[in-house]
Amino acid sequence: MSQAMVEDASQPPESSLAVATSETARQRRKIAALEEKLQVLEPGHAVKQRETNYYMSKGRAIRRIVTLFDNIEDLICENDRRCELDGEDEDDRLQTGYITLNHALPWLHSRASDLEYDEYSLMLKKLRQGADSGRGDDTSKLKNLVADWINREFKPNPPVNADDKHCRGFVNDAVRAGIRDRTDGYIVTEMSWPTFLYEQYTADQDNLEKGLFKSTLLLQAFKAIFTSPSSAREVAGDGDAANLRFALSSVNSWRSIDGDFDYIPFWHNIVDFFERPPGRAAQQNVKRLLAWWTRKVFGTSRRAELSDGAKAKMSVNALARQRAQLDDALFDSE
Repeated sequence: MSQAMVEDASQPPESSLAVATSETARQRRKIAALEEKLQVLEPGHAVKQRETNYYMSKGRAIRRIVTLFDNIEDLICENDRRCELDGEDEDDRLQTGYITLNHALPWLHSRASDLEYDEYSLMLKKLRQGADSGRGDDTSKLKNLVADWINREFKPNPPVNADDKHCRGFVNDAVRAGIRDRTDGYIVTEMSWPTFLYEQYTADQDNLEKGLFKSTLLLQAFKAIFTSPSSAREVAGDGDAANLRFALSSVNSWRSIDGDFDYIPFWHNIVDFFERPPGRAAQQNVKRLLAWWTRKVFGTSRRAELSDGAKAKMSVNALARQRAQLDDALFDSE
């Protein structure tokens, strides 16, 4: 086809009143318009991606400090139910979880009220993904670390294989001693406190609270998750109990039920021990236990032991007095 025929083909019909222009020029303008639209869309996409990353990163804390198993939606629904039914209490645990969630994510309540439903649903989905991803990372981390801790402390023969969980649980003598109850043949359920929770891995049958939640393995698991794996090596033999119990088991992937053992009521038992002590004596024991954990995790501070006299003799205060004395002497000499 000749150049003249191409140009004629691009001519608009006379009835359109359009002024003839080059087809190439029109296509270029269309491309430019599309590129402008892309430039408008790309920042919006970047904002969405940043929001997604933000929600997922914040969600990672939920399984650690809010609730190990409850859905975020259930916590929110429980609070909504209480608002509508004038305080008809059914599940204090869910409501406590909602309050803790708002302490952990103080922006959640207001943002959930402002968002459209689709955006609200997406936010909860990403928070849930972040929460479950964080729990998965924690259990994966403990899988290898626990094997090393057991091998160093108990020296089993053969050693526990860090890469094979099938050799753990009741298959391994050293591990079985930590997760069973006190007698062979006893059905292991969440209604027994495993010996790996106890100091020196020994329970006093006449005082089952003595040494509970003071084991080296439990402290190592807590520090590995909440501080760093290297800090767990610093724990001297003298958390996270649910994750530790899973790491000791022969189960390869996270699930709430392992044979006769149900992790959800097990976790509830632990929460109730700390948050629902039955009387003043039990409350004092919990307070002392939490103080013990604070010392073990963060170290011992002796600042409170310093008297005012001892503080006055320290070099910072002593230097301040000396400089004041020099200034007074100079004033007197003038």
